Amino acid sequence: MRLHIHLIFSLFALALLLNVTKTSAQKRKTENVILITMDGVRWMEAMKGADSTLFANDKTTSKFKNQLQQKYWASTPVERRKKLMPFLWSEFEQKGRIYGNRDYGNNVQVKNPYIVSVPAYSEIYTGYADTAIKNNDLVPNPNTNLLEFLNKQPGFEKKVAAFISWNAADYYLNEKRSGIPVNCGYEKMNGKLSPVQERIEEMIATWPKTVSSSSRPDIFTYEHAREYMRLNHPRAIGIGFAYTDDYSHSGEYAFYLEQIHAFDTMINQLWKFVQSDPFYKDRTTLLLAVDHGRGLGPEWTSHGPKIEHANEIWFAVMGPDIKPGGEMKNATNIYQNQFAQTVAHFLELEFRSTRETGKVIDELFKLYRC
Repeated sequence: MRLHIHLIFSLFALALLLNVTKTSAQKRKTENVILITMDGVRWMEAMKGADSTLFANDKTTSKFKNQLQQKYWASTPVERRKKLMPFLWSEFEQKGRIYGNRDYGNNVQVKNPYIVSVPAYSEIYTGYADTAIKNNDLVPNPNTNLLEFLNKQPGFEKKVAAFISWNAADYYLNEKRSGIPVNCGYEKMNGKLSPVQERIEEMIATWPKTVSSSSRPDIFTYEHAREYMRLNHPRAIGIGFAYTDDYSHSGEYAFYLEQIHAFDTMINQLWKFVQSDPFYKDRTTLLLAVDHGRGLGPEWTSHGPKIEHANEIWFAVMGPDIKPGGEMKNATNIYQNQFAQTVAHFLELEFRSTRETGKVIDELFKLYRC
């Protein structure tokens, strides 16, 4: 009898040992991360497509407004969102997860109380909603950001970069202190350039702009980021698009939709490049995020603490360690200050800052692909 009990306990111990060994061997495949932000893209358009009621007061030139209304309209939300963001609602939906459809109680929102871009981008990259950062003033961010942290980790030195359409990125990412290359706005790219980079710089220089222009066209940001990735293979890169916010504030709903569609196309092309490059293929996790939401009805053009629903955002993630879930319909509450720590966690790192950051989005890892 004692022999049988001893044998049972031995087999149980062996099973535990084998399980621990198996678990420890399930190392994450993510070696690189891409964080793409899209300024002020509402979850309503991302999840439900075009809103026909907003075309009524659209300030877009009538000819284009009518054409784009036909281009993006369909009878159901599922059809409309596929017309607007076909990549998000095809390959991304099949291989990743999309969060933020509040019709299912899947809530994602900002933590900072100001709900404008600089405080929001600071929250995304630093994992902390700093109430001292109240507006879009161009002041160097005192908080440590994720890219800055990664640049100091073994294997990431000089393998981190950011390409952002809005010139404020130099400040909210504090390029001078952080030491990471941040190419933004209409500033010229430094160093020896490839023929492709030289051509992009020529186009940026000749693009018509006013003296007050603070954001370059997003296509230039995309092309610069992609060529930099091809040449230098950064392991962590931030890419920031901006023109949706410009079209929103000017009340040009049709052009706002067209820019969302352009984002989807660029992200699709970037992902195809990632999966064709041996350095990135099946080793890269992509996170899509937005800085803030917008109001409803006539207030869709605005955001801020007085605009209801402007704190509502969404995000999507896809990569080799993500168990596909498509559109997430579970009731949950996720916050913008959790993105930085979550991105670090994909790389099996803990983002350490002088501030207490938001926690890892646990459900992404509880349902981790084995």
